Parts: sequence; structure tokens; C-alpha cells
Amino acid sequence: MSIIKKLSNLLSKKESSQLLGLSFRQNSVAYCSISGITSENESDEIHCQQLETHPANYSTTLAKLHQEHQLKGQCHIVLSAQQAQIVQVDKPNIPAEEINSALKWLVKDLVSFSPDNIVLDYFDGPTLAGGREKINVVCASKSDLTDIVTQLNQKDIQVKSIITEDFAFSRLLPVKEDACLMVCQQPNEEIILLIIKNGRLYFQRRLRGFAQISSQSEEQLAMTVIDALSLEIQRSIDYFERQLKQAPIKSIKIILPLESEDFIARKLAENTHVVVDLLEMPKQYKSQRSFASSIGAVMGASMSETKSAAHSHAGEQL
Repeated sequence: MSIIKKLSNLLSKKESSQLLGLSFRQNSVAYCSISGITSENESDEIHCQQLETHPANYSTTLAKLHQEHQLKGQCHIVLSAQQAQIVQVDKPNIPAEEINSALKWLVKDLVSFSPDNIVLDYFDGPTLAGGREKINVVCASKSDLTDIVTQLNQKDIQVKSIITEDFAFSRLLPVKEDACLMVCQQPNEEIILLIIKNGRLYFQRRLRGFAQISSQSEEQLAMTVIDALSLEIQRSIDYFERQLKQAPIKSIKIILPLESEDFIARKLAENTHVVVDLLEMPKQYKSQRSFASSIGAVMGASMSETKSAAHSHAGEQL
């Protein structure tokens, strides 16, 4: 039983029909509260807000959010890059039911969390030349997550899942057979490149140096940023198609919470032979692109179990 289920069972209460997507960021906490959601991901009421803070003050910020807005419902948490680490290792040649317990010792020298204070899960990675199977291990601090879950579950909130930004963003993309590269960003965070095929995350990469592009003019973006981003996109495509021996990527989807988002998409389209479009959010969320990861967490929760399971080997949640 996962740490989330254990804590939830200890503090169980009547479940609310309201959904809450809660995203931790480097310098803020953002949430979307969604009520009346249907199987088509439509809802009657949506309220989103971001509160500036520091990671050391997450607990105080959560208390303030609840006090001011009376947050409630089934909560789906998105961890920041500082809270979770993803490392790739060779898949152990042991029974599947023993992999999770063995992984903490395989990754202990690759992550900053000690084996005694780690909660982890994994999803299948690519099969490389020679038939070597890889798995991607998602790690986080058990004590930090325990504090967050305990605090939230003492309110009118039931924590249902904890995922990373990568999976939150990937849930916004409809399941399609052709591979798609996503260029994703939360406000004032680094850009993430994802490659998704058949609802499965094949590739994720965090780019450094792009966190503050919202403050740059179109002229500044055209001079340096667009070319640098185009180069990183091409490198990722080359790895996917040549190293992983996958069919060519058919499209690139952009989700950047910037005024210059359209401009960046047009310029990227000029630098690639792949079709580049803005990722289309469901109609009721079109004005909430800055909260895409929180919305992705909630949308994933409202999907059928079959679709949700397609994202990863281990359900993509810690």
C-alpha cells in the first residue's frame, strides 16, 4: 500500500465531488478548484489562483489558501522539479512485484534522498540497442510528502494522487497513435520537452535557462531564445527517432503561459519541418493556460481507468 493510501485511510472521510488540482512550483503554489465535472471534462465552476511563496513556506501557504478560500474536494497534487527527481536505470531482472523495493538501493547514489526517506515509483523507459530495457524512477522525500498529505487531509480535502509536472502536462494531450512533442512551461519555471505516443510518455527533458522568457520582447526572443529552443527540440527529436528507432514525430504542441506564445509557435514552425500548433485546452479551460499542470492533474483523474493506465507502467503516481 502506498504512503498516500495509508495516510488517506488513517484520515478517511466522506469524499467530495469537487476536484482540486494543486501544483507546487519553485516560487509559488497554484491551484484549480473544479466542481460539477462530467465525463466529457466539462464543469459548472472553475476557480484558479496562484500564491507566491518559497518552498520552505509551503505549509504556511497551504494553510493560508485554505483559510482564505476554504479549499475542499478530491485533491490531485503536482510536484515541482525541486520536490521530485527522475532518473533512468537498467530494468532489474527480478520479478515485477520486487522491483519497487529494490529500486531505492539502485538509485541511492543518483538522487539526493536517502533510502530511509524516499518514496518512489517507476514507469517503463525505452528499449535501447542490444535489447537493454530502461525504467524511469520517480523519487521524492517521504517526510516532505507526509507533511503535505497530513496537513491537507486534516482539512475538507482528500488527497487522491501525487504526480509530476511531466505527467500532468501529458494528460492534456489526447491519446493518439502518432508521436507528438510537447513544449510545456508553468509561469516562471523552466521549459519541459515531452514526447508522447499512444498516451505513453517516451521522453522527458527539462531545459535550463528559459524560466524568465516571459519578460523578453519578441525581438529578444527572435535573436537568441527561439534558435536555442529550436536546437533543443531538434536534439530531442533526433534522439527519439534515431536512438530509440521510433517513427517520425508528426506534430509539436506548445503550452507556454506567455503573451508571446503565438509568436514563439510561429517562429518554431519556421525552423522545423514538423507542424507546430498551440495546444488546444478544453473550451472551459481556455483562459487558464497558466494553470495547465493543475488542470492536467484533474483531467487525468476524471478519465476512464483505461486511459489513465496508458500513461505509465506504475500508474505514474507516488
